Amino acid sequence: MGKLSETVGNSGEQIAESYLKKNSFKFTCRNYHSCYGEIDMIFSDEHFIVFVEVKLRKVGCIANALEYVSRSKQKKIIKTAYEYIAKNNIKIQPRFDVIEIVNCNKEFKINHIKNAFG
Repeated sequence: MGKLSETVGNSGEQIAESYLKKNSFKFTCRNYHSCYGEIDMIFSDEHFIVFVEVKLRKVGCIANALEYVSRSKQKKIIKTAYEYIAKNNIKIQPRFDVIEIVNCNKEFKINHIKNAFG
């Protein structure tokens, strides 16, 4: 990933992290890597371990965030998540969410898509 896209991605993840914390999710980790792929963020609530994919969009994009999480990407996230669950002896149900952040002239609109795939 190039330096600019990495910086933009990090700012999207920071916005998503703040949003989730304000909505009573407990932060676990960011940018979890395995041999299968990467998960942007991992959170939990009282019922789920939540694996989060963050998509930062500009106003006027005709596609929504889910269209940018391909079936191949979903499979990688799921495999990575199950490795994380096994490695950390997680006992609660997994859920896969997508957080779309739309940049409207430096004001951000957040669309939290719960149970987006899996």
